[in-house]
Amino acid sequence: MRVLVRQLNRRRVGMIEVDAEAKPARTTTTDTNAEVYLDWERAHDDSGHLRRCIVCGSEDLFRHKTFPQITPFVIVLAFALSLIGVLGFVTDVAILIGMTGVLLLDIAILFFARTRLLCYRCRSQYRDVEIADYHHHWDRSTEARSRREREPRPTEPSGRHRNRDEFR
Repeated sequence: MRVLVRQLNRRRVGMIEVDAEAKPARTTTTDTNAEVYLDWERAHDDSGHLRRCIVCGSEDLFRHKTFPQITPFVIVLAFALSLIGVLGFVTDVAILIGMTGVLLLDIAILFFARTRLLCYRCRSQYRDVEIADYHHHWDRSTEARSRREREPRPTEPSGRHRNRDEFR
């Protein structure tokens, strides 16, 4: 499994390659040579799927589909070709061949899109890992709960607490 490690403030630490069977407690990132400590306790479920984040320990993970970097170019190209066809500038076989090519490219992009697992709390990404069915896509309420857990709680001002009789 490949993991893009992030801190709790979501800053990038680096990329690590980990053997899930070996479960190392400590590893070094491949790009920044930073030392990372991993928490494998209760990280896998009974079928071997990742259940919780090995970086921060959060149990809230979600699946995210990533597309290749050529996707925006294909979208603009499809829009331009359809606009040319609708406006009637070109109505020969060339536009039909172009639209078919863009359609095949779009299908290829959907075929090569990969699904990754992300942590709500630290946003560490897990690649090349089998994802369980109970991991859903991003959810706003889970994100809000995770944000509340991540932020420090306000402390009450130091001072003496007053009795009920002192409020008169």
